[in-house]
Amino acid sequence: IPRERGRWITKKRERQHDGVDGAPASPFTALHRAPLAKALGWLVLTHHRLPEWPGRGEPPASVLRGVLDQLGPNWNERAYSDADLAALAPYWTFPQGISATTEAWRQRAARIARRLLGLVQSGTIEPPTGNPYVMHLSRLCLMLADHHYSSLEGDEHPQRVTVKPGNTLYANTRRSDGRLSQPLDEHLVGVAQLSSEIARFLPRFDEHLPRLGRRRRLRQRTQDERFRWQDKATEVANGMRERAEHHGAFVVNMASTGCGKTLANARVMDALADPERGMRCAFALGLRTLTLQTGRAFRDLLDLGDDDLAIRVGGSASRALFEHFEAKAEATGSASSQALLDEDGEVRFEGDSRVEDHPLLRRAVADPRVRSLLLAPLLVCTIDHLTPATESQRGGRQIAPMLRLMSSDLVLDEPDDFDQSDLPALARLVHWAGLLGARVLLSSATLPPALVQGLFEAYRNGRQHFQRNRGTGPGGTNAPPAICCAWIDEFHQQQADCRDASVFEQTHRQFAECRHAELAKLTSEPRRCGALLPLPSLPRDPAKMAEAFANQVMSAVLALHAQHHSIDPASGKRVSFGLVRMANVEPMIDVALALYEQGTPAGTRVHLCVYHARHPLLVRSAIERQLDSTLQRKDPEAVFRQADIRRRLDNTPEVDQIFVVLGSPVTEVGRDHDYDWAAVEPSSMRSLIQLAGRVRRHRAGGVVQPNIVVFTTNLRHFRSPDGAAAFKWPGFERDSGEFHLVSHDLQKLLRPDEWQVIDARPRIVAPQPEALQPQLRLVDLEHARMRATMLVQKAGQPDPGRRSRRFAAATEPPLSAATWWNANPEDALLTALLPQMQPFRRETGAPQVDLVLLPNDDGDDFLLHRIDSKKPARARESVYVLVDCAQHIRIPDAAVRGNGIEPWGVTDYAEALTELATGLDRPLDECAKRFGIVAVPDHDSGWCYHPTLGFAMRK
Repeated sequence: IPRERGRWITKKRERQHDGVDGAPASPFTALHRAPLAKALGWLVLTHHRLPEWPGRGEPPASVLRGVLDQLGPNWNERAYSDADLAALAPYWTFPQGISATTEAWRQRAARIARRLLGLVQSGTIEPPTGNPYVMHLSRLCLMLADHHYSSLEGDEHPQRVTVKPGNTLYANTRRSDGRLSQPLDEHLVGVAQLSSEIARFLPRFDEHLPRLGRRRRLRQRTQDERFRWQDKATEVANGMRERAEHHGAFVVNMASTGCGKTLANARVMDALADPERGMRCAFALGLRTLTLQTGRAFRDLLDLGDDDLAIRVGGSASRALFEHFEAKAEATGSASSQALLDEDGEVRFEGDSRVEDHPLLRRAVADPRVRSLLLAPLLVCTIDHLTPATESQRGGRQIAPMLRLMSSDLVLDEPDDFDQSDLPALARLVHWAGLLGARVLLSSATLPPALVQGLFEAYRNGRQHFQRNRGTGPGGTNAPPAICCAWIDEFHQQQADCRDASVFEQTHRQFAECRHAELAKLTSEPRRCGALLPLPSLPRDPAKMAEAFANQVMSAVLALHAQHHSIDPASGKRVSFGLVRMANVEPMIDVALALYEQGTPAGTRVHLCVYHARHPLLVRSAIERQLDSTLQRKDPEAVFRQADIRRRLDNTPEVDQIFVVLGSPVTEVGRDHDYDWAAVEPSSMRSLIQLAGRVRRHRAGGVVQPNIVVFTTNLRHFRSPDGAAAFKWPGFERDSGEFHLVSHDLQKLLRPDEWQVIDARPRIVAPQPEALQPQLRLVDLEHARMRATMLVQKAGQPDPGRRSRRFAAATEPPLSAATWWNANPEDALLTALLPQMQPFRRETGAPQVDLVLLPNDDGDDFLLHRIDSKKPARARESVYVLVDCAQHIRIPDAAVRGNGIEPWGVTDYAEALTELATGLDRPLDECAKRFGIVAVPDHDSGWCYHPTLGFAMRK
């Protein structure tokens, strides 16, 4: 049996006893027969799928039915079924005994079991395994107690308990010297005692935490007519505060970009909070790169002190980059916020993290980072830091987000920007927000109805569990709570108490239709006009396809520049800033090389920035810093005062100066950029709407000529075999079935009103389910996929392609986000099966590897290394494996120079890294290891690279 799995057998076999008289039950039957053993066994159901599920495609919901009754040795170890039982015998032999046979453990377990059994038999409480609130908070108490008690080193520690050992087993080793620490009997009894204390304090956990007191910025009425809607939204929230305290609150903010959603969200959550106690709230972002930037802006917007706000930021490398360039900018009088990357667990909080007066934290939470995350009244973080609350695969990761959700409300910013595969995890988080008593606000101008409906149903179900346990009459009723719901935007504000899903669905549709009508009125003077650009047939050969597509791109760029440019007041030159958005990185780099090779017409100069996620951290940070400062267009003339732009305009003779960002989908969301025009390779209606928000983002006034051109199809249509899906990765299309489009021509897939003026209208209102045509219309495809992902579906047709006869004949509906709250809690919520089947940030395509450019021994060159994450941290050999010669092709500088076209941006890795190392006063090698990392798809042939272009797979 594999070593890493053997550990789980050891844990499981120690729990395969009834815990009362100490007599061991059958190792093959006890865990799925004894009710108490079921509850204990649930603690370790974390790693493996049911063997009956083939693991291919989407399993039906029946795979979860009766999970605990299916539990047996072969579930944890698939090899068990075919194994020689004699070979397994050593795993069921305990020469030193086990804790269940010792007097201290037996007495305590028997006492608790008798009390629990009596309460259940008398009807005082329901069976615990059917109550997810009790089960998960009990597990939280155990985890907190285990973490804390394990940290009590030293035999004379005052918090240690005295127990006569019944065997020679130990629970831990000391961190300092590796010596054995805490006899196992003492550890188990001590954890049980401490967990009992924690359980008593947990219901009042939030009463001892700091809150945000009165803030003038949150409660003063606005003097600007554009933001008057915020006052009305705050009044709606004030009116439902008392009811929301008892029934929960679910708020939908769909105001447009530029209307002040961020401040409105804070004002609404402050209005919902008890005015005497103040607000506690977590603001969760979807985009990893913006956490610290958004957090600092949020602090300034609300005029918060250092003890009011915690920012859960990225790794130390990202934070160091942010602070270095922020300080540098302040020194030159041009401070700006920087984007961050990798998230690895820093909490920025300047308030007092001492917890001597908190009855729970001083007993159970020793990590100062966790304390900071919990103590701060306001928290800004990515959703990645909260989703572990719903997952049991790594128990320790649950503690901080669960406690945070128990003690503060939750705002989800742009939840519709997530990939389709991430939505079940998002729904789990909203369900747990309701389960743990938080109020929830969704904030996005482009929320599709099925997503909002699914998240409401998740919240409502979670809140129902909370009401049964923590309501005014716990356990007295199973009636669903009347959730206090509100809808707000810059046009309307309304409120309704929704006891069931149908009332919410009807009310939300009315609100969305009103918003749709108001947006339609704005089309008379649109800021963004669209046009479809037919894309002729392209060759399948990648090089020839890139060359042909580059010709189409250059023609579109020149035409858009001619219609949408500004005049430089200093030189009189025609200048524009535009975005060419492509769906995938690999063809984008080929197109960039083709653009350099083709050059530009006489009198035209193109400054080309290639922007995507496959640049080393330092280079990508430099690119984003440059774009953030350049594309801030609230003052249209400010861009001509930018030093880099000024130098380029003054040093090149061409009259037409075109600054082009050739970017991947990272350009669509999160960045506060304002382009003059855009040319788009399509992948979904969602991406078109998001990208349109980056055109004339900061400038009012309408346009007459199209400033967004969309190619009628994409490159994948020509690269893929006939009949294969084209609008995927990214996109919503599938290769077959009801979500496969019969055409990939946008002229057939979109109505004229959906592309002539691109706004949120197609996204926020959907046809009735029976009227959807997902194979014929791009908009309907997205709504249909969203419904299938978020809501309970009807039984599907048998799939003859499945290898398992059991599932080929199944007519059960497939798993969806709704399975989490719609299935029996014992099946869906007590194991890690669903989080494994529906993981957050699912890796699609080729597995990713980390590369880094490190200086050679002489310091005059940088060599490519692969980071081998499988090597243990204490291994003698380095985790940095040199692959420069075998798997690294350097693209020559000549390939990124052309007639009338040149790179735009900070792209010299060596120069940028040397400057950074000097500024930080750190060795070049150390800086490279921190700031030269990039994640790329694993590829046997290696990669090609140029600082201007980033990494691409070697052809």
